Amino acid sequence: MLAYALRRGGLAVVIVAVALVILIAMIQFIPGDPAAVLLGPLASPEMREAFRARMGLDQPAVVQILRFFFRVLGGDLGTDVLTNRPVLDTVLEQLPFTLTLIFASIGWSAALGIPLGCLAAVRRGSAADRLVGVLSVAAIALPSFVVAIWGLLLFAVTLDWFPTIGAGEPGQPLDRLHHLVLPSLAVGLGWVGYLARMVRATMLEVLSENHIRTARAFGLTEGTITFRYALKIAIVPTVVLLGIGVGHMISGAVFAEIVFARPGIGRLIFDALATRNYPTVMGAVMVTTVFYVVSTLAADLVAAALDPRVRAGL
Repeated sequence: MLAYALRRGGLAVVIVAVALVILIAMIQFIPGDPAAVLLGPLASPEMREAFRARMGLDQPAVVQILRFFFRVLGGDLGTDVLTNRPVLDTVLEQLPFTLTLIFASIGWSAALGIPLGCLAAVRRGSAADRLVGVLSVAAIALPSFVVAIWGLLLFAVTLDWFPTIGAGEPGQPLDRLHHLVLPSLAVGLGWVGYLARMVRATMLEVLSENHIRTARAFGLTEGTITFRYALKIAIVPTVVLLGIGVGHMISGAVFAEIVFARPGIGRLIFDALATRNYPTVMGAVMVTTVFYVVSTLAADLVAAALDPRVRAGL
């Protein structure tokens, strides 16, 4: 297990390094001059050149990559050009809002999707199986921004069941939870379908294996067979999917944070791109990249701990 963890950890470090290089390269091709956007049209050429020099944009791309790498290794993500605050402080202020949204979304989608997948597998070919299949495909097909907009119009504007914008008052857990319902619905709805389909497929495969037939021959109840024996094996691919889902939900959180005017990493990146605030863009994207890689790595390690075949590469 230790050797497997070291291999996956080393691969994760390489992925993060490559992602940083690609990120800085992409920044070079974003249209628009950040000095012109931030300083305004009345800024003199000398002021713009001084600004580019302060941001390091006058250096070759290779130099910018190396400088950024060394700053990251020292725990420095740069300085926000608008507020003159460390980017790391700004990101850490916004990160809890996004993490709360992501884990709330993955939590309720797993609590609903896994039982639906089990039901569809146990009742294979029945009306319940067909209904779960239709609902799963429909949930997967709906983009998160469409769910966010329609949820806002229906449940917040028309029915007035939930608040329209914001994250709630600080120190008020119930108000925070009330503001979290619609954004988490928008982010997590599609993953109900993904999880239900994954659990159904793996459960059907496990239920056809010999040890399940032996358990039935010994007279064990279907509930015991399903939840004590079959689900324990079938849940392994779902754990990996959950880890990937946590990372992928960051993109859905961007739309939810914009539509519902919530603070968070997605909203921070969107605003920073609009103002060409490159240090904040790079710092925030780097943090989300590390979060995605770490969540996937954690899912791989949990799957390896649950199933020795994963460690052996089988």
